[in-house]
Amino acid sequence: MKTGGRLRGRILTPGGVVHGEIGFDSRILEIHADPGVVTDDAPWILPGFIDLHVHGASAVDIMDGGEAAHTVARTHVRHGTTAMLGTTMTASEDDIVHALRGLSKAIDSRAPGCARVLGVHLEGPYLSAQRLGAQPPLVVEATLEQVKRLHAIAPIRVLTLAPEIGEHTALIPALTALGIRVQVGHSAGTYDDGVAALRAGASGFTHLFNGMSGTHHREPGIAAAALAHAEYAELIPDLAHVHAGMIRAALRAIPKLYAITDATAATGMPDGEYALGVQRVHKCLGCVRLADGSSLAGSALTMDQALRNLVSIGLDLADASNRVSRYPADYLGVQDRGRIEPGAFADLVLLDSNLAIRQVFVEGEPIAPH
Repeated sequence: MKTGGRLRGRILTPGGVVHGEIGFDSRILEIHADPGVVTDDAPWILPGFIDLHVHGASAVDIMDGGEAAHTVARTHVRHGTTAMLGTTMTASEDDIVHALRGLSKAIDSRAPGCARVLGVHLEGPYLSAQRLGAQPPLVVEATLEQVKRLHAIAPIRVLTLAPEIGEHTALIPALTALGIRVQVGHSAGTYDDGVAALRAGASGFTHLFNGMSGTHHREPGIAAAALAHAEYAELIPDLAHVHAGMIRAALRAIPKLYAITDATAATGMPDGEYALGVQRVHKCLGCVRLADGSSLAGSALTMDQALRNLVSIGLDLADASNRVSRYPADYLGVQDRGRIEPGAFADLVLLDSNLAIRQVFVEGEPIAPH
């Protein structure tokens, strides 16, 4: 697998834009300012996108197990996602184990032409039956023993739970001690439940505003707790799941709000019917819904479109880039991805002046765009 090279353009670094050249192999070796050879229509060079909530793509669902994770990672990388978490659905333990065994192979070894799979986002089955969204009604109360069994199969980096259920809040310190980032989501809890979860060690919120109690001024819920107290939260910026005005409100309140796709098997596919775990979903006019149309069911979003959407609602490119790259890396505690600086992995995205992808590199490997 050939890696490495040199690129010229407008390089977005943690210290600002450098007009010049970047040299790399699997990691970034050097960055040289040379403004005399770079024009204002030169390509943008951004850190590769990091998506911490991906269910599927190209008619394949992570819950399919086997080679599904490779297919999903191969689709999303063409849209600039250089690292991701494979995300499960609420299901029986046997079905989750099947998915994790497939993910384990992709985590252990990145296939050529694929994004790096950093681990698992376990979204369910530890959710509220009142806030299932597109999740099937197979919820259970979490136990440390079950989480440890699953964690031993494939590394769980993020776990979503409803803190008001049973002993979930009391369990959070033990989960964080395993190195798992606990997120509050699919929850009918109160504001106080959300605050208690944060105090116990929860560190984020799953697809903010979606699948959670809201922001009523006399009965604030989980979303209000996030706005009042969170440093990190994920959000789906497809402009269908959350109105642009609410995205702007969240940006003012949550310092490191970051983008996710919540992408399903419908991503990269024409309108039609697809699987989301055991559910059947329909893609139509860019949105994905349950068969009866009652609920949005994940998305068909890609991270390059997420970046463009954030810019379209008023973010400058550096801020938008942080929210698709640096902040999700920081959230996981990953210091050598999500930024362009010497020593970091050469996960790079070249964009034209319209922010369309021209080239992607994963750990120095060149990958053609979609």
